[in-house]
Amino acid sequence: MESVPAISFASMFSRLVRNGAPALPQRLARRLEVQTRSAGSLKEVKERMRSVAAIQKITKAMKMVAAAKMRGDQRRMELGMPFCQPVLNLFQRLPQEEKAGPVTILAIASDKGLCGGVNNAVVKSSKLLIQQEEAKGNAVKFQAIGNKAVAGLKRLYGDRFTQTFDGVVKLPWSFLSASIVAERMGATNPERLTVIHNQFKSMIVYDTVQVHATTKIEAAAINRLEWSKAMDIYSFEPSPTEVWDDLHEFYYGALIFGAQLQSAVTEQSQRMAAMENASKNAGEMLDKLTLQYNRARQAKITTELCEIISGAAAAGG
Repeated sequence: MESVPAISFASMFSRLVRNGAPALPQRLARRLEVQTRSAGSLKEVKERMRSVAAIQKITKAMKMVAAAKMRGDQRRMELGMPFCQPVLNLFQRLPQEEKAGPVTILAIASDKGLCGGVNNAVVKSSKLLIQQEEAKGNAVKFQAIGNKAVAGLKRLYGDRFTQTFDGVVKLPWSFLSASIVAERMGATNPERLTVIHNQFKSMIVYDTVQVHATTKIEAAAINRLEWSKAMDIYSFEPSPTEVWDDLHEFYYGALIFGAQLQSAVTEQSQRMAAMENASKNAGEMLDKLTLQYNRARQAKITTELCEIISGAAAAGG
């Protein structure tokens, strides 16, 4: 068997130059440019894959945190709603009449985002109610619990704001916190009062409700006969006239307490859903980037193999 003589790259290059191959430098430059561009593209895709993977880890962790917080909030709601529901049922028996006059709106939102459309629903409902009341010629005063409600309405309706309560949900919600808010709200002696909040239905369903609260002014204007009919099923000790002011303040506190309990559970349940969707989207994006990266790497390997084969063929010729 005859041995094949070894041909060095330098001798091959000098022979091609002597034979007159002016297109060789351009061809080499073009291939080097393609390789450089492929290497840069692979690096960019790899960096993006790392970023998406990091985001996916964060969203999964946030989902776990939201699940833990939701269990605590749901337990507080299950224990707190039976406490405040009886007084809410009592005041719901009072006759409700649609009257004109100044109205105070209390919107309950959260201090944080990344929880779907929970806060936007409260802001949208508040805007709609403000527009409806002002269209009727009624003056509107606005109060809010949570930074998101303030941020969503401050620009358009900043002159309607009377007081806001920020950071009240940094600690677990309690009736003491609700009583403080109710006391400051009751000090304004609203003529009409509407509370807007999210009502928890299930892990995936919630309603944004506008609850009309009976104010002291409205209660004083109720006909005594109708008032007696509504209160006949209850017994009071001492008499209703002696305890009514205290009972009404307790009613304000219970209304705000229950509304915030339901809003907190709704917020955490929707944050869990939002983080789950974000993790799913990040996983799909990571799969697409992995496929793109593998294709680009395979194309690079194929190009290098073609260059090696073409170089060997040129050397053999």
